[in-house]
Amino acid sequence: MIITRVPFRVSLFGGGTDLPVWFERNAGAVLSTTIDKYCYVTARPLPPFFDHRVRLAYSRIELARELEEIEHPLIRAALQRFDRSDIEIHYDADLPAWSGLGTSSAFGVGLVGALAGLEGRLLSRKDLAIEAIRLERHVLNEPGGYQDQVAAAFGGFNHIKFHPTGDFEVHPIVLPPDRMLTLQRSLMLCYIPMTRKSGDVSVAGNYDADANDPLMAFLYESVNTALRIMANGEISDLGELMHQTWFRKRQLPGTTNSRIDDAYQAARDAGATGGKILGAGAGGFMLLFCPEEKQRAVRERLSDLLFVPFSFDRSGMQVIHYQPSARH
Repeated sequence: MIITRVPFRVSLFGGGTDLPVWFERNAGAVLSTTIDKYCYVTARPLPPFFDHRVRLAYSRIELARELEEIEHPLIRAALQRFDRSDIEIHYDADLPAWSGLGTSSAFGVGLVGALAGLEGRLLSRKDLAIEAIRLERHVLNEPGGYQDQVAAAFGGFNHIKFHPTGDFEVHPIVLPPDRMLTLQRSLMLCYIPMTRKSGDVSVAGNYDADANDPLMAFLYESVNTALRIMANGEISDLGELMHQTWFRKRQLPGTTNSRIDDAYQAARDAGATGGKILGAGAGGFMLLFCPEEKQRAVRERLSDLLFVPFSFDRSGMQVIHYQPSARH
């Protein structure tokens, strides 16, 4: 049996430039951090006493005799890739799926790590990300970017660069502990309960270069601006930068709606200086940048929403339990 734990991510700046339709022509960059909220993937060989050869437990239960019968597309593709049946897989998570935190890609990374572990292999963080990207974006052809898989595999607070060749680099952000703590304490995470699949609202499947390239150029440059602020400026200035990026990104079709706009404006009125919807948009988690002394007022103003406390996490995908079996 093997259990993997994978952190969810919060994207601060540059989200969207990790889409191949952009970075394959211009290069991309993202500033993101993983947080102390996780998904867990448990995998074990299935004893040979059942009519089925595969048992899956996620938001539903699946029993299958053949891999082709599996309805969950990512699990089916991963098991076919690893040529694995006679297996039981469980998925558990601290936060809901399709909520903007890269949950599906975190699951993909954890699943790849677990299946490799059952073969007695521990993949590098880069190989984990590459394999999860390959399954989601190339085998299943699901629209979306590459940042989620990279963040989940590597963990930490990183500057991730995407090259036109398809390669990527991960550079950890180094800040004095007091400045990192100030940044962490300035961020609030609240949940707008309107889950959606990112592919349903992502611009990746219908990208209009003439309309979207100027926006992506601004989002790309916002990463460099944020790095300069973190190195030499006032951490509080990141709030206004986040506001400026959201003001532009919200122009993408399907990114926002009246409920999101009302909640965001209410937060700004109460003292937040910036914020954004995480992920592709349309609902899920909203990240707010707010001075600590104003956060109580924001919570009271948005009392109908659930606020989730969190801390930065640097672990990346981890194997937290491994008990090898006679059959790999």
